[in-house]
Amino acid sequence: MSTSFVGFTVLNNKNKIVRCEAWDLRKIKNIFSKAEKVKNELTKLQDIDEIYIEQSLQAFRSGFSSANTLSTLSRFNGIISWMCYDLLKIEPKYLSASSARKQCGIKVPRGEKAKEVVLKFLLDNEPDFDIEYTIYENPKPGMFDRADSLIIARAGWIQTNSKS
Repeated sequence: MSTSFVGFTVLNNKNKIVRCEAWDLRKIKNIFSKAEKVKNELTKLQDIDEIYIEQSLQAFRSGFSSANTLSTLSRFNGIISWMCYDLLKIEPKYLSASSARKQCGIKVPRGEKAKEVVLKFLLDNEPDFDIEYTIYENPKPGMFDRADSLIIARAGWIQTNSKS
């Protein structure tokens, strides 16, 4: 989850995509206004049984997010988690991106960017997943967020259905 885009996926009980979107929050400056936009989208949902949210990063990694960014993401993640519980009466479960990728059979080779590997995996293996490109043939903003949300949803589906 980021504060620029929120990727969002709904799967049916057969693990098929019902909705896979990225909500664009880039033009919204205040974290609470961003959360309000997400809340408006969440109120449109029906027939949701489980909610899985990507776990916030817990540690610094060289060349990645600053303390301020990690704090903001964690705060936003908490706000969205609460709204899911408050609006849908479902306690969210959390999955790390790396464990979700592993559950879905995605291996990220050393030196490659996980988001690009995930996107390629989905485009190669998921007929119901497609993306939009810029005029320069790069994925449009939000496409990586959609892909990540699908992987979190699929890993959640696997966890839920492996218990049965």
